[in-house]
Amino acid sequence: MTTKTYDGSAATQEMETEHHYEELDKIWLEERSLTNSLAQPLRGLLGFFLSFGFFMALWYVTMDPRGILQWYTPMYGYMYIRWLLIVAIWQAYIFNFWPFKQKWMEETHPLVKGPIMIGINWAITGAIIWIGFFWLIGKYSIPYFSWPELHKVGMTDFFAREYAGLAVLMVAAIASWLAPIWPMAFENYPWHKLTQPAKGFTVLSLTSLLTIFVYFIFMHPHYMVLFYPWQKFAAAMPWWYESAKTLSGNYNVGWIMCGTIAVWLIETIWERYPFRLIKSQPWRGLAGFAWVLFVALIMFNTFNLMQDLAWGPAYEGGKRLYAPDWRYLHSGELAVMMLLPALVLYFYFDNWPKKFSTEVNLAIRTIIVVVGTFAFNFIYYQISPPLLGTQPGYSHPQQFPMAPVILWIVIMLYHNWFMDGWPGKRIKKDK
Repeated sequence: MTTKTYDGSAATQEMETEHHYEELDKIWLEERSLTNSLAQPLRGLLGFFLSFGFFMALWYVTMDPRGILQWYTPMYGYMYIRWLLIVAIWQAYIFNFWPFKQKWMEETHPLVKGPIMIGINWAITGAIIWIGFFWLIGKYSIPYFSWPELHKVGMTDFFAREYAGLAVLMVAAIASWLAPIWPMAFENYPWHKLTQPAKGFTVLSLTSLLTIFVYFIFMHPHYMVLFYPWQKFAAAMPWWYESAKTLSGNYNVGWIMCGTIAVWLIETIWERYPFRLIKSQPWRGLAGFAWVLFVALIMFNTFNLMQDLAWGPAYEGGKRLYAPDWRYLHSGELAVMMLLPALVLYFYFDNWPKKFSTEVNLAIRTIIVVVGTFAFNFIYYQISPPLLGTQPGYSHPQQFPMAPVILWIVIMLYHNWFMDGWPGKRIKKDK
């Protein structure tokens, strides 16, 4: 959700006019006008601690190994978290909150609107996983998408849930990279004049087709070598082996996660800069997609280099910290940790600062996010075992920080997309 405008101060007004472009399509999140109910930084601190409190409660009930449902195994629980995220993106960005009208969205109290939206989010997530993957695709097409089917053919219940959970969540991970690109970069061109739900189903169909295409090229070969004997008649040999020195699909997980985070960094703290300066579609969209991919690869390679400098080079056959596949995965984890401070700054502290030129504002925000990433990374590994029930250490198989971090992000999306940041923010009635 971005304003897609330069900062509105007098010093930058001339620049705004100079770089104005035709905006093809806007979602309701961009059109609503919010005001702070409390002054900063109190408003930001209130929102931050509210989202963290709800995250901790939901984590304990659903994920915590010491809690009630204990879904964090970790892949089985992470599967649900990833689909909660992608369904929220569909609700807000793809369908623009259809079937609800804009008037209803503006006038309904957040304590009424929020639970309805969250309930829809959970219902769709459950239907996709249990009906779409576990029953339909897993039973009648590809068994590794269904832990009950893997269990039936002799796999232990734990590994059946983990292997199926990984496959199901990876589809969502790819979708969370590709689904928001069309409304963000292309502004739903060339279908921007359609009304909902035709526009939503059209964009959903396109991005879902792209997701399936990317999944089968970049992740399906991972399942060729995951099972023994290798499934050479059902999947290709992992083609990335020579360059990545690993057969694991974590190589692609890492850079795809960096791509997902790049989308949201560009959408939030960077306000679609610089590709928004291009005045017409589809060139603006193509430049936006290229910019996302470029930023993703820069992040991925930078995080890989940082790990080599910190721990020494990874090597084929290495274990834990020195395993190439874990290093690639950890680059994706570091990227996810980068998104958390970015969204805290964007949602709760009004994307500060805004008073300088666009380039200076974006540079300061980026520095804040980078510093916040390293601080959060250090704190997370210190407190996550007692706080979240995870195992200590960076590379323990049960230590999978993407799951709790993305769950906290989902809570922030619920709070700010579905509930307008209430009670710290409210919709202006007199706009």
